Amino acid sequence: MDRGKLNWLSAAEAAQLVRQGAVSAQELMKVCLDRVREVDGKIQAWAFLDPDHALAQARAADDFRLSGQPIGPLHGVPVAIKDIIDTADMPTERGSPIYTGRTTSRDAAVVATLRGAGAVIMGKTVTTEFATRTPAKTRNPHDPDHTPGGSSSGSAAAVASGMVPLALGSQTSGSTIRPASFCGVYGFKPTHGLIPRPGMFLLSRTLDHVGLFARGIDDIALLAETLAGYDERDPDTRPRARVPFVEVAREEPPLPPLFAFVKTPHWERADGDTKEAFAELQGNLGERVEEVELLPSAMEAWEDHRTIMQAEMAGNLSKEWERARELLSPELRVQVESGREVRALAYQQAVARSRAIYDGFAELFAQRYDAILTPAALGTAPKGLTSTGDPAFCSLWTLCGMPALSMPLLQGANGLPLGVQLVGPRDGDARLLRTARWLVGRLPAE
Repeated sequence: MDRGKLNWLSAAEAAQLVRQGAVSAQELMKVCLDRVREVDGKIQAWAFLDPDHALAQARAADDFRLSGQPIGPLHGVPVAIKDIIDTADMPTERGSPIYTGRTTSRDAAVVATLRGAGAVIMGKTVTTEFATRTPAKTRNPHDPDHTPGGSSSGSAAAVASGMVPLALGSQTSGSTIRPASFCGVYGFKPTHGLIPRPGMFLLSRTLDHVGLFARGIDDIALLAETLAGYDERDPDTRPRARVPFVEVAREEPPLPPLFAFVKTPHWERADGDTKEAFAELQGNLGERVEEVELLPSAMEAWEDHRTIMQAEMAGNLSKEWERARELLSPELRVQVESGREVRALAYQQAVARSRAIYDGFAELFAQRYDAILTPAALGTAPKGLTSTGDPAFCSLWTLCGMPALSMPLLQGANGLPLGVQLVGPRDGDARLLRTARWLVGRLPAE
């Protein structure tokens, strides 16, 4: 084991070594911090990082392990937190000058759960303004002249560059799947309501999800198993039996999965690299993939997503709008103004249609298919830092609350990552990860 490269360990490997005493949490954190000093000047993934505080938490984790008390599944593992998620011991500024220096006295639900599992909260990662579209300072770790995506830009870039093994983000449209694709990591948007959101800035209750970033499926499963749960403060969660994500994700499917390749109406906008790479992927899968036309009921989904998002965004940013709208970016002001004009009837109709759209997909899964196969983005990360990219291949699945996983399986002609997105039925998260593992094993090694 090269102890100078501990930062590239998976979270599962790191947790096992810490549990065994082969590596200390302090040693692991020091190597991660060394990596930050090495590369973050170029990438700029962190909104807040206090090395002394990170090391103090790691030292406390080591002391706790030596006390002989039971430890959690992520004991001593560094985790980064998107800067819209509250942390009691670090600022949460939401990517906006309105909240410069903002602190809270209470951790978000997911942060409290991570601490209970023994994780070390390393720092806060950069978010776009209120997790919307306006780009922030983070750059793509593969090429700093390209966007890392958004809104969870810092989380994806920090994991991809080896600064931290795990990170939390969020998704309201494509804010986890797209940056995961652009930065070349695994990004997981779980079923809506699977992971509690109290303490996370609420942009849209109907659409907001906690997002997960890692460099492998096992780590996504480990993080999902740790965070899934019920919280009475989040009305979209519910009591449910514990799902053994790690165990299920490692199982062989009872039958080889069958994929529905869904292009969506945005396929013609996809880059040539994307079309060519997916044609090759279809060839590799052979009879295990079938092209499926999008259901007619789903054709209005993108407009419905926009209606719901803008209306709820305008409501949730009403305080900022009234008190400090001059500190909002011009683009966000336009979005809020549009949301304030949405009629109640149009909003209610959009919400009702989204339920009908999902019913059609649920029938598709029940009858024949294990997962939907589709691109994660139009192409590789666009050049320039004036846009975080287009969420066209993500909005439909977010609207329906279905679990989605971006996998770094393809590459564009420019050498940048190109994500493959798998989508499953609601509450089929663990089986979706199992299907993803099968797909990864099916593809020829590079």
